[in-house]
Amino acid sequence: MRRVLIRVAYDGSAYHGWMQLDGVVTVAGRINEALSDLCGGPIELIGGSRTDAGVHARDNVAVFDVPDSRLIPAEKIPGALNVRLPEDIRIKSGVQVPDDFHPRHCDTVKTYEYRILNSKLQDPMRRQYTRWVRHELDEDAMHDAAQFLCGEHDFTSFCSVHAQSNTRVRTIYDASVVRQADEIAIRVSGNGFLYNMVRIIAGTLIEVGEGKRSAEDMAKVIEAKDRGAAGITAPPQGLCLMEYKFVNEDF
Repeated sequence: MRRVLIRVAYDGSAYHGWMQLDGVVTVAGRINEALSDLCGGPIELIGGSRTDAGVHARDNVAVFDVPDSRLIPAEKIPGALNVRLPEDIRIKSGVQVPDDFHPRHCDTVKTYEYRILNSKLQDPMRRQYTRWVRHELDEDAMHDAAQFLCGEHDFTSFCSVHAQSNTRVRTIYDASVVRQADEIAIRVSGNGFLYNMVRIIAGTLIEVGEGKRSAEDMAKVIEAKDRGAAGITAPPQGLCLMEYKFVNEDF
């Protein structure tokens, strides 16, 4: 057997998230179907980030084992899979990795971006990739609030009550809020994220931008370690996994 790491980009609009589930269409499910067809039998796909329904990715990762009987070079696998996949999923690259390599057992830096359409009218062409906010937002106050996220914290306030994690301590390396014309981009990089964490951060920052909270309130929300202290969970379509970087590996 040979273990292969692939990098995947997808539009999550039509999918019930990444993780394969019975009875619903998922990104991993579609890739598994293509892999099984390519390799002539069932393949177990191990994903990096389990994005939710409607969430997009420019750079997610996954690994799987290819039987030695299938003499397919790792770098040829993306092309072989892409002709078997729908147009809203694309395999960007493939590389052979050690047999015991697991993407969730490595030191990583993940970068997510949440996009907000801040305009008086909703744009139907962007409805699946942004969260529309009609009232003008103060992106400078949102950026100031985001700086309180940086560092190592217990992010219980920004975690779904349904999350299953041994610890809710995470490290945020960088956080920013930038406006480009009528769109505001919230970008957060960290060593890991809890269930719905970025969407709750986005919902809380939107409340700061609306003037419902001050930038300094973000520190109080973190200290509370209480989901009720943070804002709403922003809808999924504005969220995209932008980069999945391995700290100690070149692939």
